[in-house]
Amino acid sequence: MNLAEKVREVPDWPQPGVSFKDVTPLLSDPEALAYSIDRLAEWGKERKPDLVLGAEARGFILGAAIAREIGCGFVPARRPGKLPPETVSATYALEYGQNALELHPQMVPEGTRVLIHDDVLATGGTVEAIAKQLVEKLGGVVVGCCFLIELTFLNGRERLSDYDLRALIEY
Repeated sequence: MNLAEKVREVPDWPQPGVSFKDVTPLLSDPEALAYSIDRLAEWGKERKPDLVLGAEARGFILGAAIAREIGCGFVPARRPGKLPPETVSATYALEYGQNALELHPQMVPEGTRVLIHDDVLATGGTVEAIAKQLVEKLGGVVVGCCFLIELTFLNGRERLSDYDLRALIEY
């Protein structure tokens, strides 16, 4: 299946010069959605995770479904102020700004095997922050990182060279 045909490109959004990859059409197609979940879960299952950690907000969409297919738990990494205390936080730079994600520290006990999922691998800043400032800081082990899309021209894979990566679509 050619998943790239299901992604809508939105030029100059959210700011001039950025070409946003909108996965909404892919998600609305039942065959493309099932295919994407199956492929990412198949890859993820080989890494034997205890849980899938999905980055807010689009990482939630497939992250929980991937976890269900693998047969493990799901933990959301949320924007600040969305979870009751106590939380741990990771701050990171985006290609067009800065952001932060938080989670409950008890969700990643020492030794937990974590598969990180986000919709797009761009510069790698989001997943690097999740891996180093959240999962590894809490004593978890990142067993892989999976994405719907990789923007290869932003070299995020190089930034995440310590981790096993999988993306279904490359631009």
